[in-house]
Amino acid sequence: MKPTLEYARARDEADALRTFRERFAIPTDSNGRQLLYLCGHSLGLMPVAARRLVDQELDDWARLGVLGHEQATRPWIPYHENLTAGLAYLSGARPDEVIAMNSLTVNLHLMLASFYRPAGRRVKILIEAGAFSSDRHAVASQLAWHGQDVQTGLIELAPEAGSESLSEQAIEACLERHGDEIALVLWPGVQFRTGQAFDLARIVSAAHRAGCIAGLDLAHSIGNMPLALHEHDADFAVWCSYKYLNAGPGAIGGCFVHERNISAAPGSRLHGWWGHEAATRFRMEPRFAAAAGAAAWQISNPPILSAAPLLASLELFQQARIEPLREKSIALTSYLELLLRPLEPSVELITPRAPASRGCQLSIRIPGAASRGKRVLDRLSELGVICDWREPDVIRVAPVPLYNRFEDVFTFGERLAQVLREIAN
Repeated sequence: MKPTLEYARARDEADALRTFRERFAIPTDSNGRQLLYLCGHSLGLMPVAARRLVDQELDDWARLGVLGHEQATRPWIPYHENLTAGLAYLSGARPDEVIAMNSLTVNLHLMLASFYRPAGRRVKILIEAGAFSSDRHAVASQLAWHGQDVQTGLIELAPEAGSESLSEQAIEACLERHGDEIALVLWPGVQFRTGQAFDLARIVSAAHRAGCIAGLDLAHSIGNMPLALHEHDADFAVWCSYKYLNAGPGAIGGCFVHERNISAAPGSRLHGWWGHEAATRFRMEPRFAAAAGAAAWQISNPPILSAAPLLASLELFQQARIEPLREKSIALTSYLELLLRPLEPSVELITPRAPASRGCQLSIRIPGAASRGKRVLDRLSELGVICDWREPDVIRVAPVPLYNRFEDVFTFGERLAQVLREIAN
């Protein structure tokens, strides 16, 4: 790899995935110039086809009214079924183990209602220190809901002093020490702040050896990393669809329930009418007859206008395939790391250096005065760069392989170097 524009453009020219960029709407400035968008870890770009699919649903609503539930181009009653194959592919699950529904935290609460069953000594929940706040709020409230003391019932495992990463060995050691007190482990596929990717098979195995339920938050993993939830034997997983799945702000989320748990959990599952079997749902009978598979956890009918853009994105993933995307992702982040090295110690990479231990996000600490990092971010924004900030001093950058180029990475490196020269302290 060479830190030159010529090299970057040559890599782009040779990229078999390069035409997928044309199928996304790239944000522009007031003069119509494309911005440098490196924020897919927060909100993925809009697939161009999403507009057509949403317009089609609006047209069917205008044309059919309530009849659209059965007569729309894609009838609305079974609409979620259109998403199943794509989500099963990206999560490494069987079709009956996944369902598109709700939002991530709602789905997390539904999963915890089924799988967090404190009993005897086994009452605690293990998460990573610095977990995404919504996850922590959810598990803390579930502990309190079950009458547990949050201060003693929540184990938050932190990296060793001086490190930003948390090793799988440390997770295994914690489970060996405290496993008989832990009812459930909730772990991310990729840590949202540092971008560290975890060996999920290893974590699930360690949780099960300790007798714990293994749940996963895949908000920063699905569409970013190859997954194998069924093979790795996770008990459940949840995700959102607005980051790497490119389904738009507030898009419909999803969840996975391993097939071995589907028939074992009816007594602890919260029910709603869309979780009722489709054949008898509209009889409105008092007896609940569960739908097959993970669909039994549905509560309400799907939000059609939120789900339609996900169809457009899943089609792109089916065409591009996650394995080539992962290969390109590794190449993009490796190139970005190469460009960051000459900027050290003015920047510090807190994402693991090993490509297998990160997704397509690199998190960059800006040392110095408390306000320096934010000034760097603001100046990058003035130069047309869209990335984001995590307190107190971290800029997160994600070259997404579906729509970002090596030239984007090179340009970011040049602009960051320029800004660091301008803002020395």
